[in-house]
Amino acid sequence: MTAKQTVTDVLIVGAGPTGLLLAGDLAAAGLTVTLLEKRGAESNLTRAFAVHARTLELLDARGLADDLIATGRPLTSLKMFNRFGVELGNLPTRFPFVLITPQYNVERLLHERAVAAGATIVRGSEVTGLRQDAEGVTLETADGTTHRARYAVGTDGVRSTVRELLGVPFPGESVVDSVLLADVRLEREPEDTITVGAGSAGFAFLAPFGDGYYRVIAWDRNESVPDGTTPSLERIAAVTEAAIGEDFGMHEARWASTFHSDERQVPNYRSGRVFLAGDAAHCHSPAGGQGMNTGLQDAANLSWKLAAVLHGRATDALLDSYQTERHPVGKTVLRTSGALIRLALAESAPTRALRGALTALGSHLDPVTERGARMVSGIDITYPAPKDAHPLVGKRVPDLRLTAIEKPRDGEPDAPERLYEALRAGKFVLVSNDVQSAAAPWADELVTVAPADPHGKLRDTVLLIRPDGYAAWAAVDPGHRDITEALTAHLGAATTTA
Repeated sequence: MTAKQTVTDVLIVGAGPTGLLLAGDLAAAGLTVTLLEKRGAESNLTRAFAVHARTLELLDARGLADDLIATGRPLTSLKMFNRFGVELGNLPTRFPFVLITPQYNVERLLHERAVAAGATIVRGSEVTGLRQDAEGVTLETADGTTHRARYAVGTDGVRSTVRELLGVPFPGESVVDSVLLADVRLEREPEDTITVGAGSAGFAFLAPFGDGYYRVIAWDRNESVPDGTTPSLERIAAVTEAAIGEDFGMHEARWASTFHSDERQVPNYRSGRVFLAGDAAHCHSPAGGQGMNTGLQDAANLSWKLAAVLHGRATDALLDSYQTERHPVGKTVLRTSGALIRLALAESAPTRALRGALTALGSHLDPVTERGARMVSGIDITYPAPKDAHPLVGKRVPDLRLTAIEKPRDGEPDAPERLYEALRAGKFVLVSNDVQSAAAPWADELVTVAPADPHGKLRDTVLLIRPDGYAAWAAVDPGHRDITEALTAHLGAATTTA
């Protein structure tokens, strides 16, 4: 019997949010993509509930944000423990809130987009072997199929098979053991959408699914049980009451288990032609709700770079910037979420006193909580820039108001009115009052727009924005040659004749 074989541009392992966003981006860019998933069916198990502002911006750039917002509840403040938290209502973004919605809603929208774009998703396909050479990567699956691609990405979670097959270390430590997890009904609805409490006995967290059930995460400082143990509803309710003050009439658990939370990060997100993203590359405590968001942002960073290389617009060296840009972000998330969970679990008297002081001060810590909000939301993430670059380079670009340089012809779509609408083409965006002649040779690779306020802050500035919404290049009143050199450096040689 002849073994089955597939050949594709990119192989992705793991159909969680990170893998689905990556698959959709690559397929939309005209590449062939195969996504391999070990599970035979989609899972309703939700680990994440928080979708932060930066992630919503990236989903907006894919036309998905408004549909996702309709599934959940926007919160303008995010509680960390007791009354202490971060205020999000003043974030400089179209989405000044955190959206509370189960992870499966994110996955559903990303799955629909990926399939519509042409990605192939193969379920019940367990990867058992990996080898790579100078030309590509070969993956073997348990059913005897061999899959071949130019590049592969492991987005298969904290127990990543791809990472294990690569032999990549995953250093770190366990933060908290014996965490109780369950989906329950409540007799009394909590006052807040997200309910969090921490004290000397442990901590508890409650969030709604929207279908009548709540996810409860609880930890008992005084008792531990092995992972995978099914805790009783009575115990979960008791731990919740000890941490929050009541159990809200908890009853009817449809599912319950235990797990432990680790802090780990691989040293390198790239190993030859194979990349790691999401929980396969980094994992941390759930404090701050940054896990899924960080993985989705990994995918948004990597996807356009893979597309540029595979389409011949950039050299393989561009892919090294994925490590340069995203590894420090993962390290920061580990540090901040770790600090939050340690503060919540504090046993020492000084740390408990600090937690109490923070709770008591609450809104009086506005400067601190504002910085925390920008960091947790992802708004403040920046990437390294060349030494002499314009100050905007490497920074996230907000949702600029735009106007068309030329009026659309009959039958053509209207010009985008916002930057994140312009980014839906999956291309670089050039923002300037008047550079269309210099940009014309890259018309197929570039969206050229003008700021809606020609006399505003960008009056004399030409701004080139990457497909992930970060500034790639900027200059004040540049000449034709400067613009041409910048476009050549970031988009490759011109594809049309001016």
